[in-house]
This record gives sequence, C-alpha cells and structure tokens, in this order.
Amino acid sequence: MSFPATENGKLSMKGRVAIITGAGNGIGRAYAMSMAARGAKVVINDLGPSTQDKNRKAAEVVVEEITKLGGEAIANLDSNLDGAKIVKQAMDKWGRVDILVNNAGILRDKSFKSMSDKEWDAITAVHITGSFACAHAAWPIMRQQKYGRIINISSAAGIYGNFGQANYSAAKMSMISFTKTLAIEGARYNILANCIAPIAASQMLASVMPPEVLENLKPEFVAPLVTFLCSASNEETTGQIIESGAGFMAALRRQRTRGAVFKTDDSFTPSAVQARVDEILDFDESPSYPEKITDANYLELLERAKEADTNKQGDEVRFDGKTVLVTGAGAGLGKAYSLMFAKLGASVVVNDFSADAANAVVEEIKKAGGKAAPAVGSVEDGEKIVKAATDAFGSLHVVINNAGILRDKSFASMVEKEWHDVMNTHLRGTYSICKAAWPIFIEQKYGRIVNTTSAVGIYGNFGQTNYSTAKGAITGFTQTLAIEGQKYNILANTIAPNAGTAMTSTIWPQEMVDAFKPAYVAPAVGYLASEANTEHTKLLWEVSGGWIAAVRWQRAGGHAFSFSRELKPEAVQKRLPEIFSFDAENASFPASNQEAMMQIMDNIGNAGEDEGDDDDAAGEDDNSDPEDSDLVKEAKSQKIDESEFTWGERDSILYNLGIGARAEERKYTFEQDDEFQVVPTFAVIPQFVAGASLPLDFLPNFSPMMLLHGEQHFKILREGGLPTEGSVINKPSLVEVLDKGKAAAVTSCVKSYDKSSGELVMVNHSTVFIRGSGGFGGRKSPKERGAVTAANKPPSRKPDAVLSHKTTTDQAALYRLSGDYNPLHIDPDFSKVGGFENPILHGLCSYGISGKLLADKFGPFNEMKARFLGVVYPGETLEVSAWKEGKTVIFTTKVVERDAPALGAAAVQLV
Repeated sequence: MSFPATENGKLSMKGRVAIITGAGNGIGRAYAMSMAARGAKVVINDLGPSTQDKNRKAAEVVVEEITKLGGEAIANLDSNLDGAKIVKQAMDKWGRVDILVNNAGILRDKSFKSMSDKEWDAITAVHITGSFACAHAAWPIMRQQKYGRIINISSAAGIYGNFGQANYSAAKMSMISFTKTLAIEGARYNILANCIAPIAASQMLASVMPPEVLENLKPEFVAPLVTFLCSASNEETTGQIIESGAGFMAALRRQRTRGAVFKTDDSFTPSAVQARVDEILDFDESPSYPEKITDANYLELLERAKEADTNKQGDEVRFDGKTVLVTGAGAGLGKAYSLMFAKLGASVVVNDFSADAANAVVEEIKKAGGKAAPAVGSVEDGEKIVKAATDAFGSLHVVINNAGILRDKSFASMVEKEWHDVMNTHLRGTYSICKAAWPIFIEQKYGRIVNTTSAVGIYGNFGQTNYSTAKGAITGFTQTLAIEGQKYNILANTIAPNAGTAMTSTIWPQEMVDAFKPAYVAPAVGYLASEANTEHTKLLWEVSGGWIAAVRWQRAGGHAFSFSRELKPEAVQKRLPEIFSFDAENASFPASNQEAMMQIMDNIGNAGEDEGDDDDAAGEDDNSDPEDSDLVKEAKSQKIDESEFTWGERDSILYNLGIGARAEERKYTFEQDDEFQVVPTFAVIPQFVAGASLPLDFLPNFSPMMLLHGEQHFKILREGGLPTEGSVINKPSLVEVLDKGKAAAVTSCVKSYDKSSGELVMVNHSTVFIRGSGGFGGRKSPKERGAVTAANKPPSRKPDAVLSHKTTTDQAALYRLSGDYNPLHIDPDFSKVGGFENPILHGLCSYGISGKLLADKFGPFNEMKARFLGVVYPGETLEVSAWKEGKTVIFTTKVVERDAPALGAAAVQLV
C-alpha cells in the first residue's frame, strides 16, 4: 500500500491509521478531524458523552462527523488503561497502527493538604498508566512496520508546577521523560515520539478557566502542530517538547549551569555548598544545553574535584533539634545521607525495606555518638513510616525521598509488572511519604523536602522507560510542592544524583561504582535540607562526584501564527526553524505557569499579516480581485501549462560560478566536497522559463522590448535548502496586474513541486514593468503580501557588514548558461536597440551575487526579496551593505564605480 507524504503539495496521511485517546470533544476531536481531513483512518477513543449531544457518546458523534466529510473512523469506548483492546480494534479493522496520540485526561485539582489518595491515583492512572498501556500495545506493531509517530501530552502545570495540581503536575512532567526515552528507543525503527504542552478549550479546562478566555483558546490552533509531527513529512523531529496555544508555538530545552566543582574530602560539607550556592545557580557563565545523559564528562569532573583546593566554608550548617527521615537508607546514597545528618546533629530516621539494613545503619550512627531510629517498611505506606519517625523523636522536620529500584528493560521487552513496580516505589512512594509529612510541616510552619530524580528522568535513556517516567513525575510533583509549601516555610527541591550504589551497580562497571561515592552527593542534599537554606526552593540540581549544577527550562523564541486565518500543518512545517530557534535575542526562561502563559495569551487576537503563515501556497491559487478590469479577469482565467525542470550537479556548479564563486571555494565548485551545495538564490533558476512563458500579449501595445524586471522574491520551503540535483514541476499563475497609467506592472507566481514526492519545494514571485502598456483600467496599487512586497527599509545606523565583489567582463556570458539567453546580455547590437551602450549584466545575476555574499557572511537563508534599481555592466564592482535585524538581513547593493544603486527594498530571511 502506498503512503504518500504529500499530495498536490499538501501534507498527506492517506492510508495511515491513527489512534487518538480522549478524542470525543475539545482538543482530541480537533486532532482527529485534522488527521482525517488529510486521509488518516482514525480510531476515536472516548468514554464520555458528547458536548454537542449529551444523550450520545462523544466518540460516535465524531465518527459521524468524519464519515459525513468522506473520511474513515471508528469509535472505541474503552478506557485508555485497556490500551491493548484499543489497539486490537484498530488492527482488526485496518491491519496496522501508525499514529498514537495519548490525549485522554482528567483533572482532580486540590491543594496538596486536601488531596486524597483516590484523587492522586485517578490522575496517575489515566495520564501515566493509560499512556503507557496504549504505547506499549502499539509499540511492537510500529517496530515491525518500521514506522510510528507518538504524541504524548504534557502541560504548563507539569513543566513549571501549579498550585492545587500536585497530581496533575507529576503526571504531566512524567510524559516528557516518557517521550524522551521512547524517542531514543524508537529511533532505529523510524518511530518518532514528541511531547506537546497544549493550552486549548476543552471540557477539562472549562472547569478552571473563564469562558471569555476559553473562546480564544481554539483547539484548531494546536491540532496542525500534532498533525505535522505525526506525518511522514516529519522525518527527524523527535524527543522534543513544544508548548502551543492561541497560535503561539515554542520548543523547550534544558539549560544547565557550569556549576561548581568541590574538592572531595572532609571539607566538602553542606557549609561548603552554602558558600558557593550563587556559583551553582549562575546561568550566565558558560551554560550548556544537554540533550542526553552522556552530555557531561563525569569522570573529568571527578578528577577536577580530587585536585581542587580545600573547600571554603560558609556559616556552619547544623541539624541540632531536627528530625530527618531518609528513605531507602539501608545502603548507598540513603546511608551516606543518614550518616552525614547524624554527624551534623540530626535525629535520623532510617527507612529501608530490609530490617537488617536499616538496623545496621542505625547502630553505626549510634556507635558514632549520633541519634537514630529505624522505620522498616515500604515507602508506599507513608503514614506508617512517618508515624515511626514521630513516635521515635516526637517531631519531623526534613524528608529525603531516596528509596528506589531498577527494573531496566527495552520498552518492547518490558512487562506490566516491571512498569508498575518502578512506578509504585519511586512515584507512589514519594507521594505517600510527602502526603503523611505535609500536615506536620504545615502545623509547625517548617519543612524541608529533597526528592530524587535522575539524569535519566531529565534526558531519557534506553531501556528505562519506567524509571525515566517515574523520575520525571517526581520533578513535576516537587515543583508544585514548592509552590504550595512556600507560605508555610516548606521548601522542596529535587536532585539528580550520580553515584555508585547497589542500584547503579547493576548497570555500571565496578570502577565507576567505586569512584562515584555517595558521600560526594550528600553535601548538596544537606544544604538544601537545612535551616540555612531560607529561600532556595523548586530547584533542580544535578550532583556527581563533587560537581553540582542547576538545571532550568529555556523556551525558544517560537512563532506566533496569525489569528486571522486558518492554521494548517504546512504553515507549522515552514515555521519549524523559528519554533526551535533558541537565539539569545528571543529565547526566554519562564519559571512559572503564569510566566509561560503570558506569551501564549499575548497572541490572542493577533491578526498580523504574515506571508510565511499563509498556507495557500500549498494549495490551489485564487488570484481573483474584484478591482480587476475585464481584460485582466479574462487573462487570469486562462489555464497556463505546467512545465518540468531538471538540474544536476553540473548545473549547480555552473550557477555558482556564474554568480562569482571561485574555484577554491570547493563547497560551491566540487561535487565531491563534503559541504557541496548550491547558493540559495539558485531558486530563481528552475522557475525562470515557466515564469517567462506567461503570456502578456493581452496588454495593450505590448512589446517584449519594453519589459523591465522590477522585483523578485523567492521562498524555499524544503527543509535543508535546495538539493544540488533534482526535478520539479512548475505551476505558474498570474497574481496581479496593475494599471500604472503609461505602464503596466505584472506580478506572477511560480510554485515548484518535487516531481517524485509532490512536495512544494519553492515559490517565486516576479514583478515586471511593461512601458507603454497602461490605460486598461482596474487596480492601480498593489495588495500587501507580506515579505513579497515588504519595503525592507534599512535602519538609520551604520551597516553591520559591507561586502563587495568585482564582476568579470565575462560574467554575463557565464551567467546566461544557467538559462537566461536574452541577447541583451551578450550582443552589443541588441543592447543598443534596448538603449544600453554595452550588454548589461542580468538583474538576477546581481541578485545572485548579492545573495552569495550574504550567505557567506551570515549563513544560509531560505527567502530573499529585492527590487531592481539600476543596470550593472560586466566588470563593475558590486557593494552590499547589510543590517542584521534578528533573522532578517536587510541590504542594499550598489555599483561602486558609478555610485549607482543596483538593488533595494531587499532582505533575506536566515534559516
């Protein structure tokens, strides 16, 4: 069966089978409608009634809508916990599963002090277990097909935490970690997994947002993002997190401080950490942007720690009069924490599932003169463990949630028990301990919580979907505890430790286990858990071998799509570079749900004209204009033949040479060079003959001798730029004809589609002036068409760059071999008839030379527009003055020898 990525220039899902959970209403329905419109066969999973008709099941109503529009869909009324049943229904009906969107969700919002176990478990069941169940059932099918697209759903509450949503925050942060590990494991099978954090009107949000806000949060402004990510046109975006709402979309990534390296000896104490906490939190000094757990050289950091000077101490950090509960404290990190706290005066409650292990640590503390008591049992029984602490010492001030297990398996091999065992110990256990301690902390208006995630929970890792998901959830949970606890002087932080323990010994070589001592992590925990820490809460620290670094979110500058037009997947695809652009000028660091929402809400009502968002370029042309004269209307109605253009590496080299490339610039002149490429302005070549073939003899007194090239704009839509060889089908159209009195201005458009895939590769707009052909009536001034008609006025400051190129006397003779054989550029007799003393350089050659200079200086671009202001003679020198404004480079080009303008109103858009 054929699965075209595009059809007629539009993204296609023809033949693909999609399962969308929670698809009966709101945003889930929008996903389903969007994919069905592109040819997908959709399983509409939903349990509840329709918001359109309370007497009917929502899934059945959506199936009916899709069917009426000519699509294919079936209803599924199972819980997403029964993922195997949902997947089986899809397989029984259509024999494959290509797409899974884990959208099903519920809210059970309560402050943490009021939250019941039932409300916690309901959220984790639907959001976490349900997402696992569906993905686990679909995974072997996708692996066998060598194709799969998975979307998991997070939220701002999960990313930043939010008051009253401890359960939801945990579940939604877990989806980010789950996604990252699925992306790692799925890569070799062409299974791409991404996570989006949408904000859109839904039944779920209706309970927490006013109607006037919900009206503007249209699901239709999120669905195109998901449709693109689930399509075959998405070939490489995986493991990513994208926030989306109200037409605004921006990716997120982690930023990590350079951190502080401590000498790993007895001077490495919580007091030493306190002395350098500002350094740990300094995001301005050489931060990094890790993407995987190996993006830190832990061994090198450990060696630096061993060679460092003795650590300076801050004020002494002590725990006299404080009771500290440490879970999983029978060995490893937990034991190291317990010994440190006892040494610093705390009464330590040592929890472990093993009575022997817990009692051994207690005895060791007592022998050293400290105070300790055991609390034997599972952390899932939080009330029992916390009661043991208060029974032993009459109080509780600090909780260190450290207990954990590993059940590592590839996702394909993992069984449900291995998933649930890890989830229960890490996540349910952390929740249960915190839940039991919380009322004590509130009453005494003091508490310190340090919860444990891991680098795997932050970045994902092969074979650890269960562990990464649980550890991600703990980070989200802790952030909300920090928000809710602050008013009660309860500070909550998360650490990602890297240490040799009984748990890591199952996957680390012994020499690493020996080198990364748990004692090298303990001081960071000690400072965060201390009374000396009066303000630091909601932090995430990575800790390893004497190195401590802080981690936070960075949001890309993103793109705000216009509210005034329908948003389509093609527009999202075009704007992907901006959605993922983390340039310093536009990136931000939202630290709360409220800060994150501001940029999204600011886009409500954005009606800006943005040519780049206008997806009509991918569909059929409608250039009709009520102001057109009958003569122009007739001309626009005429069918214009398509044409094919094929080029090879030789043509790419010839073009590059024609616009000034030198032999030594091998990336332009040698096809075997690793960076071999064609300058982006080559985009004007494949369309040239098609554009020039547009009939203009409908104009009065038309003569080709009276034609001047006025403006040229192109936009490359193919990701990665133009290939050095290819074949396209050109589809020209007449866009606009203006009566300028004594002349006509004619704008045409040529859309170039890849011959084999149908993908829209590039769009060109050309404007020509025909002297003596005016007086036919109709429109006199041009329509605004975004970048195509932009004025591109240079800023009133010195240019950021001045670039020059001296053309050769043979330049026109060489350039014409790329397809423009007008004798005006080679034959002196013909040029004289045209009013020029000598043959002139092609306007598009000056255009290409300018583009090459800009690409060499500022990097690749995918869009360029310029107005032709004057002639250039071969042998003259072109000088480009350029002003960089974000991703736009505005420029002018002049002839140096005559100080005469050549190009103006010009700009390129950098990739």
